[in-house]
Amino acid sequence: MKTTKIVITGGPCAGKTTGLSYLEQELTKMGYKVVFVNETATEIITNGLGPNSCVNNYEFEKAILQLQLMNERLYTNFCESLPDEKVLLVCDRGAMDCKSYSSETEFARILADLNLSEVELRDNYDAVFHLVTAAKGAPQFYTTNNNNARRENIEQAIQMDERTMSAWVGHPHFRAIDNSTNFETKMHRLVKEICLFLGLPVPLEIERKYLIERPDENMLARLTKCKKVDIVQTYLQSSDNEERRVRQRGVDGSYIFTLTVKKMLSNLTRIETEKRITEREYLNLLNKTDTSLHQVKKSRYCVMENNRYYEIDIYPFSKKSAICEIELNDENEQINLPPYIKLKREVTDDKRFSNHSIAKEIPPELLI
Repeated sequence: MKTTKIVITGGPCAGKTTGLSYLEQELTKMGYKVVFVNETATEIITNGLGPNSCVNNYEFEKAILQLQLMNERLYTNFCESLPDEKVLLVCDRGAMDCKSYSSETEFARILADLNLSEVELRDNYDAVFHLVTAAKGAPQFYTTNNNNARRENIEQAIQMDERTMSAWVGHPHFRAIDNSTNFETKMHRLVKEICLFLGLPVPLEIERKYLIERPDENMLARLTKCKKVDIVQTYLQSSDNEERRVRQRGVDGSYIFTLTVKKMLSNLTRIETEKRITEREYLNLLNKTDTSLHQVKKSRYCVMENNRYYEIDIYPFSKKSAICEIELNDENEQINLPPYIKLKREVTDDKRFSNHSIAKEIPPELLI
């Protein structure tokens, strides 16, 4: 059975340690074998090797990343040999956390030296869950006493939280859990988000979709928590009430490939299963393309704003319009769009704006 690999990350004093304990307790009850990869940086620092042990920060972060990747490979191989049918590998921080503790130049050099790409590192996990530091929203509970490797004051903790969140923006399944509730409820919200992702009891996806004015791409690129990915989506031959598609997703020649199957329950809710496939599998599936539909090519800007994840799709054929999608956990949840997203109208219930329909016929409002 395939091992599901997720990351629990976040700012200092965000509740990761407690969250991992909650997660193990709850998912074990649901029949999962939960395996953890401990936080590499904390392990190294508490064992006596801090940043000052290396020549410079570049060498230190490079060593952490190498050990992180080695541990993940080891644990993944071990998990795949387990007889359990449902194995969840939980990484206490992941490879992209290295970016938040490095300068842009240092991180680019690390990637080059290790022959890695940012997309490869980021999207090597099935899902990423970010716990927001208590310093942001609950400063009265902020402390560094529970982690000897931490020294940040409140201002520094907020900065690190922002940098960590920005490092992961662009992942196809990224969720942030803020401090809008008490701590116990925050932990329950984390477990709920992970259960929703795992499909317990079924993988539900609820989303709102908006037709918006095409935003300034240069402005989006300047946002701290925004990443662009290029997407090519191809629809396959499918049965009624089902949609099968393959997707190439990435930038600058570094791509991942997925196969998605959706079964519709209502206009807002559907059952969705998705799995990572190899490039060879992707190319083979293209032989089963539904030739009545066109490929859909778009640039997707993934934006994290006020702890909500927005996906803005810009199509090459549309000069004045774009599509914005937001995933929810509740159909009645209230939405407040950021000021730079100029709403034309909601199109959640307008089937003409689904990617499947666009592959068949582009709505006139997108052509202007």
